[in-house]
Amino acid sequence: MRSRRTPWLFLAPFAVLFLAFFVVPIGYAIWQSFIGVRRTGALGLGGSQTTFAGLRNYADALAQTAFVPSVLRILLFGVVVVPVMIIAATALALLLDAASARWPRFFRTAYFLPYGIPGVLASIIWTFLYLPGMSPILEVFGWFGIQAEPLAGDGVLWAIANITIWEFAGYNMLVVVAQLQAVPAELYDAARVDGANAWHMVWRIKFPLIRPAVVLTTVFTIIGTIQLFSEPIVLKRSAPAITNDYTPNISAYNQAFLYNNYGLAAAEAVLLALVAFVLSFGFLRLVGRGGRAGGAR
Repeated sequence: MRSRRTPWLFLAPFAVLFLAFFVVPIGYAIWQSFIGVRRTGALGLGGSQTTFAGLRNYADALAQTAFVPSVLRILLFGVVVVPVMIIAATALALLLDAASARWPRFFRTAYFLPYGIPGVLASIIWTFLYLPGMSPILEVFGWFGIQAEPLAGDGVLWAIANITIWEFAGYNMLVVVAQLQAVPAELYDAARVDGANAWHMVWRIKFPLIRPAVVLTTVFTIIGTIQLFSEPIVLKRSAPAITNDYTPNISAYNQAFLYNNYGLAAAEAVLLALVAFVLSFGFLRLVGRGGRAGGAR
């Protein structure tokens, strides 16, 4: 009996924290999304009563003129950011793992440093780099006759994309580098004996073996782009194009803490979680199907 209880004793701290900080908040958000508030009296000053709203909050979220466009905007953002992020992280990892790479530890640390800067501070730093009259980068562009305003109009979305890639490419690179360092050196030696050149080494050995790391970082990046919040909320003061419904997370935040509509905010959060789940699960199914087809060949 004691030997059977031992694994559960080791798992208990994780299980308690997982339930308290993951399962319970998700369950509460789902429950809150089915709750509405009914106000009575003139101008709603007669009091309020909590009622079961059914799917009304979900219908209201989908009926909003700004929420669905914000979801489409974040999907467009992800279509661009996810491939660029993964390609950049993989390329940096392969360059640092190459035999001819110089000072790999220094560059590995330098590429990872932006991840150590909180998203709010990174957004503030890039705000100064985006503002005309304050940015040394825009001043250099002006020397060549290039007039750029990254925070004006629709360009602000790609200004945010630049910040997120700058922040997280180094983190994803380290995940891929860790996978590369786990590859046995005997595989490279055997490939060289068989006459493989540097390109064959990358394409035939490194790419297949880092596939799990690339898949993992892609899923993380998909989820991260869907949850975009801190960068646009910081840039909002300097970018008029960023509205209270610019991203789904900002919309849910404002519904909860600006308009006190917690049921609608919870419904938007649940819908956003479903979008992230569908995209992540769909990508994993697609990758898994491709891996099985490649193995069959």
